[in-house]
Amino acid sequence: MNADLKQKLTALLLEKSFRYNPEPVFKLASGRMSNYYIDCRKTTHSCAGKHIIGNLILGLIADTGVQAVGGLTMGADPIACAVSYAAHERGLSIASFSIRKEPKAHGMQQQVEGDVKAGDRVFILEDVVTTGGSTIKAIEAARREGLEVLGVVALVDREEGGREEILKHVSSLTALCTASELQKACGAA
Repeated sequence: MNADLKQKLTALLLEKSFRYNPEPVFKLASGRMSNYYIDCRKTTHSCAGKHIIGNLILGLIADTGVQAVGGLTMGADPIACAVSYAAHERGLSIASFSIRKEPKAHGMQQQVEGDVKAGDRVFILEDVVTTGGSTIKAIEAARREGLEVLGVVALVDREEGGREEILKHVSSLTALCTASELQKACGAA
């Protein structure tokens, strides 16, 4: 992984996305309370974030034969677009796609939207891995569409068991950052 880009990503996550409080005041999607919260959308929707994230992830997956990247909407959408754009800038063709939580109830009734077809080799992208539940749903939805899931790339691993759960479904999971790295960098560890 490009150390300079990783350092820039860590700084950007700390500036825009990471919130810490000595008391557990942040309610997570699981319902559990935490003393820190990571809202990656503040980073993934920024111009600098898109550039850094797109190039970091592309550096990890470019030589794998990947044809597309995507994950659950909304968290994975800007990440997938950033990777696809970074690939295009290097003369590579990596499409992006989105996975709805449920198939649409009208039209083509699709759950996976984008420039992908059965047989394509893909990486599932995630902003924050906590329990792994949403990532596993994305993996399963992609496989139902006939996509070959090569692995998962996440921006942040909260290190709360999600990695282990996800690795029961795919052979690789790479996190660009961990919660402990962010806590250490902000002096909260």
